[in-house]
Amino acid sequence: MKLEFLTTGDKSPTLFNRALNETYHSRHGARQESEHVYVISGLDELLHLDTIRVFEMGFGTGLNILLAHQFSELHQKKLDVTSIELYPLDKEIWSQLDFSKSAVEKEVFTKLHQFPWEKRSVLGTYFSLEKRNMGLEDIRYQSEFDIIFFDAFGPDKQPHLWTPDVFQLLFDSLDTNGILVTYSAKGQVRRDLQSIGFEVERIQGPPGKREMLRARKK
Repeated sequence: MKLEFLTTGDKSPTLFNRALNETYHSRHGARQESEHVYVISGLDELLHLDTIRVFEMGFGTGLNILLAHQFSELHQKKLDVTSIELYPLDKEIWSQLDFSKSAVEKEVFTKLHQFPWEKRSVLGTYFSLEKRNMGLEDIRYQSEFDIIFFDAFGPDKQPHLWTPDVFQLLFDSLDTNGILVTYSAKGQVRRDLQSIGFEVERIQGPPGKREMLRARKK
């Protein structure tokens, strides 16, 4: 997997996967994209819950989970996170990514990457994380999560991850009133989510993108 480092519009880094001709985050701003899609449009919708159970499709750089931890500390809200990744980044790659705005964030980012795989680890009072080295097609969860961060590479790059069969697995893994958020706003993605039973809305996208999708299991 050939990766290159890029600096995005908000000065935060991302990776460019040459094999897929795709970046891990928006070139307009990696951190601001993750904050908008997964925190503002996702976690903020679930502040009424005592504990928020999070499922993430792909751990990748760890940026989304870093922001989720920040959210848990800010709101003193318990988050139990499960994140899957079939191709974890080597230390020589992730250690060069600096998304942090403080020394504390940098320390947290390092710990998230150093946590062992296939084991739940606790960080602070409110946050736990289990990283699983597996593909999305292999998940078999039933009503276990309140929110899904769907952060696969785009439908034109990894079409096998954007199918009705995969969306059915995700639908089954959500509890009632659980939500799925993704940066994608493609019409086919919206229609496929609806065909499974999701209620889907187009909402404002992050900087540089007009729209994104948020789907709810009723």
